[in-house]
Amino acid sequence: MEVNNIVHKPTRRSVDYHPSVWGDYFLAYDSSLTEIYPDEEQEVEVLKEEVRKMLVSDHAVSTQKLELIDMIQRLGVSYHFENEIEESLKHIYNSCSEFDDNDEDHNMLETLALRFRLLRQAGYNVPCDVLEEFMDDEGKFKEVLVSDVKGILSLYEAAHVGVKGENILEEALAFTTTRLKSVVPNLSGLLLAQVAHALKMPIQRTLERVAARQYINIYKDSPKHNELLLRFARLDFNMLQKVHQKELCGITRWWKDLDVERKFSFARNRVVEAYFWILGVYFEPQYYRARIFTTKVISLASILDDLYDVYGTLDELKMFTDAIERWDINASKQLPPYLKLLYHYILDAFAEMEELLANENKSYRIHYAKVELKKVCKAYYQEFKWYDAGYIPTFEEYLKVALVTACHMLLSTISLVGMGEIVTKENFDWITSEPLMVKASSIVCRLMDDRVGHQFEQERGHVASAVESYMKEFGGSKQEAYAKFEKLVANGWEDVNKECLYSVPAPRPILLRVLNLTRVINLLYKDEDLYTNSKTKLKDIITKVLVEPFKT
Repeated sequence: MEVNNIVHKPTRRSVDYHPSVWGDYFLAYDSSLTEIYPDEEQEVEVLKEEVRKMLVSDHAVSTQKLELIDMIQRLGVSYHFENEIEESLKHIYNSCSEFDDNDEDHNMLETLALRFRLLRQAGYNVPCDVLEEFMDDEGKFKEVLVSDVKGILSLYEAAHVGVKGENILEEALAFTTTRLKSVVPNLSGLLLAQVAHALKMPIQRTLERVAARQYINIYKDSPKHNELLLRFARLDFNMLQKVHQKELCGITRWWKDLDVERKFSFARNRVVEAYFWILGVYFEPQYYRARIFTTKVISLASILDDLYDVYGTLDELKMFTDAIERWDINASKQLPPYLKLLYHYILDAFAEMEELLANENKSYRIHYAKVELKKVCKAYYQEFKWYDAGYIPTFEEYLKVALVTACHMLLSTISLVGMGEIVTKENFDWITSEPLMVKASSIVCRLMDDRVGHQFEQERGHVASAVESYMKEFGGSKQEAYAKFEKLVANGWEDVNKECLYSVPAPRPILLRVLNLTRVINLLYKDEDLYTNSKTKLKDIITKVLVEPFKT
């Protein structure tokens, strides 16, 4: 619906967001605190070579090889060994040999489920019928498996890499979730920690840095842990943490120079949380430039979100949206002072990156980024007009706009801008064509966000939301709408999984950006809006990832 002749409400809305929980904290992490000393680097390099030897020396097709790859990935150090792991998994995928394994501690369910998950996560479209031997004639998993907690746990993790139509994996997820929840009261020690953590956040949906922090603590309690691998993981985590602290120091200084807290007091002051968000998309040192630019964009986009959602008037937002569409410094002349400032901040951030890219003949990338930001502002403005008119759109009408304001299409595009040689113009054409993977990720984001924020939005008088649109169009209660959204989110994850299986015209590092964006949403909006309400749970997570080093 196009809302015309609106009699707008010029009074500004207000929301009492809590102030930044970090303030200037990360300004302290200057060069002296984040310096990596030569002896640290040397020890890490020595240990890295030892781990590399372990990877290439283990029998090519064995349970030990699978477990080593799994441990390296879960300890957060697999980015050092991408080629070795890729070659190993390729060999395992192409091999028809039985696993060379005489260790009676291993069972077939645990091994096959692990093999299936690792290959699927690496992009290999392994058929799931390999799991049929653990099912009875009625298509149910055999109850005899109940006593095999490790096997069920491995199957549970494997079930999360399923795609639409894989009934075996749907049955596996239902079976393992029920069984694991039922055995939790009877578990203790290491196995309890593993099961409890998996039920909260399965591997496929977990951020790598968060997972590494947690798994290093779990792994040290395993009687079978490798001390060399454990020390390497701890030292590498600490070194990466210093790299990220130094970046965050610079980002905090940039944010402080913008004086956001005073000049845009209506907006959430969440620059540290925004950096953590983008750290979930890529943490590897080589993506430093991409990480900084994407953090700046998402931080400014957060102000835009609150501008359209909380503070701006109809006239102001129309002028601002038009100015963004023009993308010309002269377009800011008619804007009120605070919007003129925000407009300049946005243009400056993009111009700075464009200048860097021009030296590498890659400035074309900024065009794609600008187009996506223009789309977001137009969609924000449409949502405001709905609010202003008291209009509840149909569910389809709402999603068409709200999938854009979820900002996943924007962030998917922005995340590629500074990534380096691996990204081509064809990749930008693909990701901005709204492919299934990006759309599915946007659905996960939009519906999880709307689900946890529904009550808050209604208290603020917002009428347009996924929940309200769904209830108006299809009837039923909000609980029924929530249940429907859970199914749509599950479908979205299956589509994301499918698109990671070597089926789209994009390199794996690009697919991983979209997958990781989806993982970030799964953390931030699983049970509540942790980005907006970042004082407790998210603060604790950020502290573990970006503040507290491991004792070595």
